[in-house]
Amino acid sequence: MKGKKFYLILHRIRSAYNVGSMFRTADALGVDKIFLTGFTQRPSEKKLELQSKAEKMLGKTALGAEKYVDWEGHRNIGPLLERLRREKILLMALEQSPQSIDYKDFKLPDNFQGLALLVGNEPRGLDGRVLRRCDSIIEIPMRGRKKSLNVAVALGVAGYELLKKMDV
Repeated sequence: MKGKKFYLILHRIRSAYNVGSMFRTADALGVDKIFLTGFTQRPSEKKLELQSKAEKMLGKTALGAEKYVDWEGHRNIGPLLERLRREKILLMALEQSPQSIDYKDFKLPDNFQGLALLVGNEPRGLDGRVLRRCDSIIEIPMRGRKKSLNVAVALGVAGYELLKKMDV
C-alpha cells in the first residue's frame, strides 16, 4: 500500500461471530491493526477449556487470524480517534447516513498517512457523535428490500474497494 497504514475500528460490535469473521477479512486485506472499541469482544489468550462462550465463538470464525492480525482494545473510542487524527490517519465511517457517499465514488486525499475504516454494531451502526468525528462517511448502495448488509460482509466489500484505491 505504498507505505500507507490501513486500520479497522470495530466499534460496539455485538456478535463475536462477526468479530471473528472481520479478523479473517482483515488478515486477507493485509490490515495493519484492528482497534476493538466499546464492548466489542476481544480475542482470548486462554486455553480453549477456560474461554467464555463468546471467546470461543470469535475463535471459531477467525480460524486463527486473531493470532496473526495485530489488535488493540480501547474502552472509549474518543481518545483513539484523537490519536489517529494526530497521526494524519483518515477516519472513514462505513454507515448509511444523509452525509454518506457511495463507497465507489470516494476519492482519497493526497496527504493522508493511512486510513482507519470504522464499522459499528447491528442494528444501530455508528452513532452521530462518532460520525461527526470522521473525515468522511461511505456507504454501499442497497438495491434489494433489505436496507443493509451484515457488518462483516459490508466490511469485506468496502475494504477491498478501499484497498484498491490505496494501491493506486
